[in-house]
Amino acid sequence: METIFSLLVGAFFAASIYLMLSRKLVRVLMGVAILGNAVNLLIFTSGRLLREIPPIIPLGEYLPLETTANPLPQALVLTAIVISFSFFAFFLVLGYRAYQELGTDDMLEMRVAEPENEVEPPLGY
Repeated sequence: METIFSLLVGAFFAASIYLMLSRKLVRVLMGVAILGNAVNLLIFTSGRLLREIPPIIPLGEYLPLETTANPLPQALVLTAIVISFSFFAFFLVLGYRAYQELGTDDMLEMRVAEPENEVEPPLGY
């Protein structure tokens, strides 16, 4: 089961990097969202995927008697989901405002600091 999730994490990382290298702002935002989900799935998979055995230590013991799932990655993923959602919502609003102000979602056309009709600065000494 963990092998399937590892392959899925690799596919998510590949898709997110592909989308983040795009010129369109919406694709970059989707790439950031998929990257957050890939990291969450990677952390979740690293904590062992066992549903049947809860991580409870019996009374009088110092360690669990059987192999159990690690609860720490699950808690980290729950926190990361909230943070990544708010991060994505902020980027979505920021991208929408940039589209309203500049009239495009193409990254190369968003270069307000580098107008097209000006002479380029010197590229060397």
